[in-house]
This record gives sequence, structure tokens and C-alpha cells, in this order.
Amino acid sequence: MINRLKTICVLGTLLCSPFAISGIHSQEYTGTEQHIQYDTEDGEEVIYNPTILYGTKRKYEIAGITVSGVDEYDHQVLINLSGLTIGQKITVPDISDVVKRYWKHGMFSYVSISATKIVGNKIYLNIALSLRPKVSEVVFHNLKKGESDDLDEKIGIIKGGHITPNIIDRSERIIKKYYDDKGFKNAEVRILQHDDNNGENTVTVDIYIDKKEKVKVNRIYLEGNSMLTDKDIRKLMKKTNEKGRLKELLRTKKFVDKEYETDKENIMSKYGELGFRDAYIVKDSVAINEENNTVDIYLTFDEGNKYYLRNVKWIGNTVYNSDVLAGLLQMKSGDVYNQKKLNERLTSDEDAVGNLYYNNGYVFCDLQPVEVNVTEDSIDLEMRIAEGPQASI
Repeated sequence: MINRLKTICVLGTLLCSPFAISGIHSQEYTGTEQHIQYDTEDGEEVIYNPTILYGTKRKYEIAGITVSGVDEYDHQVLINLSGLTIGQKITVPDISDVVKRYWKHGMFSYVSISATKIVGNKIYLNIALSLRPKVSEVVFHNLKKGESDDLDEKIGIIKGGHITPNIIDRSERIIKKYYDDKGFKNAEVRILQHDDNNGENTVTVDIYIDKKEKVKVNRIYLEGNSMLTDKDIRKLMKKTNEKGRLKELLRTKKFVDKEYETDKENIMSKYGELGFRDAYIVKDSVAINEENNTVDIYLTFDEGNKYYLRNVKWIGNTVYNSDVLAGLLQMKSGDVYNQKKLNERLTSDEDAVGNLYYNNGYVFCDLQPVEVNVTEDSIDLEMRIAEGPQASI
């Protein structure tokens, strides 16, 4: 039978109705019904197992706290979780936040707070708890062993550990992402718990996965592009390709969100390489066709103007003169403003400007290209250098 977890919270205020009054006793009452007796020393009224209602509110000072139902954990640690302390003044029944703390912890299937005794304005509380069941086994259904091993490691449901709603939700998300990255966007995941008769308060966790079919790209619709043709853009989209095209016969057709985002970055990088620094995607939408398990992609571009370099000025350089640095940059006035090449010549290439400094001990050198003047089709650059001290071993 599937394990069902129940939530109970018992708290209220003292019921002001008649109840049985005993004679004078020195022993504490050990029954379960509400009972009154009097302390032999000071004659104070002692109410055991007081009936609690939500009618009126009253303040009490906490004189004692006990825990029941959980023996495998230190009771003081469990009391500390409540946030309650001896001597603290509380308003009964307004302590629902205490129960929320236990639920937030996630390990408990049952929480009940009740008053065991009231002496004047002092109250004695008992916190009854039940732990969520422990995992005896995790079973994956409808999967190959390799997939089961991968997922078992990723979701991290530990045998002998307590199973909580947060762990189940997290596991579902991890499994869905695992298959989404493989092109199975419609994968269905069910995680169920079944009582294990071989152990007390233990469950078997059954994970049922229906991968469905891979979602493929039906059509890619492009608008607003002229400097890059439809063919150019489709070629740049290395992982997002239309099905049914002979030229793309050997390329993957599955649709994966992460790879689609990478392909869009490739397109925009190409625009930057061609001098179109202002190019951006105006519209980006993915329409799902549930009937044939495909998607249609709609991309609309605003390419903007094409830019050229007008002036390049070096600032802050003392170790190397500007002509040496300009020779390494290999970009001069009148060249297309190629952002990809600019980054490569500053930092990426083996003979880049930044590496000239680095290889000569200026490991703290900071080089920042700054656009100081942008007109209709031209850009002035200031290459600001903070050389820093030359490092030594």
C-alpha cells in the first residue's frame, strides 16, 4: 500500500468548563484524561492533560518540555528545533510557527504539540513526533542498467536515509532535466513509495519513467536577416537542425534547450565578427506540435548597422610603445569592427597583446578596450592598460 503521511497539530487555550476535582495528593497524575489536584506544599491547582480549545487566549511561562515518539535522536536536539526554551512566555494557542519549523525540517511525518500539565501560569508541553520512513531500496522501472546507474548517482536517494517530499520533488526535476538534455522533452516521471514489510517504518522507492519519443525540430522560420542568409544561420545552428533536409541528413534533429541557446550565441557571435555590434534577436519562440512530437522555431533579427574602426588609442602603456602593441593587435583604422578578432588579439591568441605582458612577468596586467565614440558606422577605441608591477619568483 502506498504510504500516506498525515499532519496533526494540537494546540489551543485552557477550557474554562467544569471538570472533576480530586482531593489533596502528593503524587503526580499519570492518566490520560483531564484531571485536577492540588500541590501539597503551596496548595496550587495542578491541571493534568488540560483540555485545550481555540476560544480564548492566555499567556503561560514554559516550565517543562518533553519529546515523545522519537527515540533514535537526542531529545534536547529535537527540542532545540522547536525554538522553545524553559522560562519563555508563550500565548496559547498562537504558536503555530513552532509546528512549521518541524515541517520545514522535512524529516517528520507527524507533529503534535500538547499541554501535559498546567500549574498556575506555568505550562508543561509535550512534542509528539513521528519520523518519515527510511529508504530500504530504490528501484528504477523501464530503464537500461546504464541509465539506472547514472540516475541513481544523480538523484542521491540514499538507502537508510529518510525520504522527504523535498527529496522526491528534487529527484523528479533531476530526472526530467536528464532526459530533456537527451532530447526527451516529454518524459514522464512517477516516484512512489511502498511499505516494506521487512523493516519497521521503511519503504521501497519505485521510480517509473516513460521517456516518450524524442522531440525533433520540424521547421526553423527566420525573419529580418539579410547580412546572414537563411543558409548561413542554419549552418551556424550546429545542434538545432530541421528534420527532412538531405543536407542535414547526418546532423542531429533532436531539440534540446541548452544546445538551442548555444546555437543562438553562435549566430550573435557571427554578427559581431562581421561588424554588426548592435544585432539582436527581436523574437524567439518555440511552438510545440503535440500531434507529431516536433517543434517549430521562430527567430526574428534586427541586424543594425555595420561598424568600422576609426581610431585606436593606447593609454597607460609604459613598458611597450603603442606601435609595438598596435602591430600585435593587427586591427587598424578602416577595418571592420570584428569583436571576435579583437578579443582574440587581446587575450586568446598565443601572440596576443595580453600574453606579451604576461610572458614577461606582468601577470597583474589589466587591459580593457573601451568604446569612447560611436557614430553611425564608426567606433573609436581606447585600449586602457594598467601594467602593474613585474612579478618575480
